[in-house]
Amino acid sequence: MISLADIEAARDRIDGVAKHTPLDYSHTFSEMTGASVHLKLENHQRTGSFKIRGAMNRITTLSEAEKEAGVVTASAGNHAQGVALAATRAGVDSKVVMPEHAPISKVKATRRYGAETVLYGADYDEAQQRAHEIEDEENRTYVHAFDDEYVMAGQGTIGLEIVDDCPDVETVVVPIGGGGLISGISTAVKEQLSDVRVIGVEAEGASSVATSLQKGSVHELDSVNTIADGIATRRVGDKPFEVIEKYVDEVVTVSDEEIAVTLTYLLERSKTLVEGAGAVALAALLFEKFDFTKDEVIVPALCGGNIDMNQLTTVVMRGLVETGRYLKVRTVLKDQPGALHDLLTIIAEEQANIYAIRHDRTSREIGMNETDVELDLETRGHDHVETLLSALREKGYRVDVLI
Repeated sequence: MISLADIEAARDRIDGVAKHTPLDYSHTFSEMTGASVHLKLENHQRTGSFKIRGAMNRITTLSEAEKEAGVVTASAGNHAQGVALAATRAGVDSKVVMPEHAPISKVKATRRYGAETVLYGADYDEAQQRAHEIEDEENRTYVHAFDDEYVMAGQGTIGLEIVDDCPDVETVVVPIGGGGLISGISTAVKEQLSDVRVIGVEAEGASSVATSLQKGSVHELDSVNTIADGIATRRVGDKPFEVIEKYVDEVVTVSDEEIAVTLTYLLERSKTLVEGAGAVALAALLFEKFDFTKDEVIVPALCGGNIDMNQLTTVVMRGLVETGRYLKVRTVLKDQPGALHDLLTIIAEEQANIYAIRHDRTSREIGMNETDVELDLETRGHDHVETLLSALREKGYRVDVLI
């Protein structure tokens, strides 16, 4: 099991490559929760996530023969980029196997950091299988994303920074995927400040740790399904699980809807871009997934910011829907002059803004003298949505909410 000394040694090894990222007090989220919220902005890290820390610590501890032979790993995102940059900085050849349908932006970024990329398989598991084949064929060292003590110790340097920058911290909230991050942070924090709580957060659709803790042993899920792809692992690592059992006080889960809302809040109110996994720690706080007291000093770790632009559009839109800021409705009008004008007059009087209108006379679901209308509307919250829908229905419109 890793120790504080291992993490302190890792800090020396990665110095000059990984950055000491900011710890930012948030007036907005402190006011929203009543706690004293300090955001650990690991989305500002090189390569856009914490993964460079563990990858660099692992690669710098290779023997000369291992460095000469090179390294290999499997990843669809952050770990790929971390290994690529760490290997390049250490003068080590790297090969990264990524699923065939990995986001092109992440494939290109991994190549830019200096790795050879191999696209193989439909998902991470198939890519990992191929990576282990390459490990055997080329005598490379496999750099595991989380189930490796050097990797865990590297990620734990975040905990050292939290304690240095916020010595009065009372609770640290950390995302959990395979467990490398929380095992490192919890060790660094607990071995210095034993009274500090460490809360782990999983996505509901990838809750392997919560299930494993209930069963008392590592349990592998049949599948995962979450927008937080950075923590979408089917099982926690064996080595991290030992640390989680020892040091983590509580593990909670958040839904994709809660992640989307939190990501949207971060963008709009803090001008901070994170990926789904980067939002889960703050989501657990905002949606009160664990108990805390007024003015409690809480540090949520925003672990990464590498979100695909197409996914960002979807997630932000979902966040707007969940907060009552976006509404899509359908109604049927008489196909006669002035019918659309009358509908839009009500919407204008209720001060909703129109994004788009689709006006269709050809639908088989309506009568020959009717027209089908869909409207995308900007609204100001759930109360506004209900007021608008009530106004339309009071005027005799049959309104279906589509989103």
